[in-house]
Amino acid sequence: MTPLLQNVKRSLFVRLALIFGITVVLFFVVISVSLQTINQRNSTIETIPDYFTRNIEDVIEDIGTPPNLGNAMRLAGELGWSINIRNPIMRWSSDMDSRLDVDGSVFDRTLTADAQVRTVNGEQIIMVQRGGYLFYLYQHSVGNNVFSSVVIYAGLAFAAFILFLNYYMVNRLLDPIRLLRRGAERIRKGDLSYRVKINRQDELGELTESINHMADSLQSMLEAKRQLLLAISHELRTPITKAKLRLEFMPPSEEKTQLGEDINEIKLLISDLIEAERLNDEHSILISEPVQFAEFVEFVTGQYENYTGGFKISIPAVDEEFYIDKLRIRLLLTNLMSNAIRHGEENPIEVKVSFVGDRAILEIIDQGEGIAAEHLSKISEAFYRADSSRARGTGGFGLGLYLCRLIAQAHGGSLTIESELGTGTHITVELPRKPPSTESD
Repeated sequence: MTPLLQNVKRSLFVRLALIFGITVVLFFVVISVSLQTINQRNSTIETIPDYFTRNIEDVIEDIGTPPNLGNAMRLAGELGWSINIRNPIMRWSSDMDSRLDVDGSVFDRTLTADAQVRTVNGEQIIMVQRGGYLFYLYQHSVGNNVFSSVVIYAGLAFAAFILFLNYYMVNRLLDPIRLLRRGAERIRKGDLSYRVKINRQDELGELTESINHMADSLQSMLEAKRQLLLAISHELRTPITKAKLRLEFMPPSEEKTQLGEDINEIKLLISDLIEAERLNDEHSILISEPVQFAEFVEFVTGQYENYTGGFKISIPAVDEEFYIDKLRIRLLLTNLMSNAIRHGEENPIEVKVSFVGDRAILEIIDQGEGIAAEHLSKISEAFYRADSSRARGTGGFGLGLYLCRLIAQAHGGSLTIESELGTGTHITVELPRKPPSTESD
């Protein structure tokens, strides 16, 4: 492969320069050829063909003197010429609008005793003076105008084709940029397993490799973090179990009660961490089984019917069957209800179930303290809490909504949060009829 071809293959900028350079050259060629063709066509009417000059006597005799205007019109049509006839009392033309000012013509040469060639606007015409009449004959321009229009339109069509071809080539050349944008967006959303596949050796190919290497590094680091977190969580279970066992041998006291609550809280945190990492795995396995969805939601939330602020559940008259992991959906419901009760300020809580097509819509609405707008985009992230004090009375460890979002996503659904300070919070969970892992079953 020659160095030039190697440069073309390896450089996007060289290819773009070639495309635009070729486009400019083709435009120049199209314009030049069109103008030359029109000029050549125009030059054909500058000189009168010989056979007209040789037969001018026959033409005038056929018209006659005094002139037979019918014969003159017929000859004008047959010859493709314009004929003007003049004398002191008449001015007649075979054309509605004479394109040449014959009165301003200049003598060129003599043809016969009463005929001569004259020039006007660089074009030759024939003038015959006979029987008191002046006959002017010159070529039509209609055919030439049509030809010029055809040449112009053909040139414009070819130029439009060149532009379209140029656009198509540049569009194909920049296709990898769209792939890179989609790939970067998927990686930004957390799909670190996605890789952009482009078989290119130019700058875009190098950029693609860099992005893929970046995703590899991020995935490796996050996987190492995940494995470390799982290992620590599992290792903590043994000392927690030993602490609980020793606690049982302590005499009853307020300190024993407090220690028991602290140990249970740590145990719950470890369980939530392990569950979150399991759900965060791209190969997480759901134990899906068919349930009557509205009935299941009503059963799980029934434990909150004695809530002092008031509890209301709305379900459709006709229930539908959905495939869900019952344990995890139960965890989602209890977490959402616990949050609503904790932050509901003893105001009514409403649970709604509805079905839209093949999707179930679960809504939990409280009228509590609400969430500030600056926290809404991050409130469902791991360990994020709107109240940074982390006091036991204001919430847990910031894993509840994070777990709920992971559970919804593992089922192929979504969790959205709408809230306003002082008004309350509206959480919507949308689930498909079957999780993605079971859709092909």
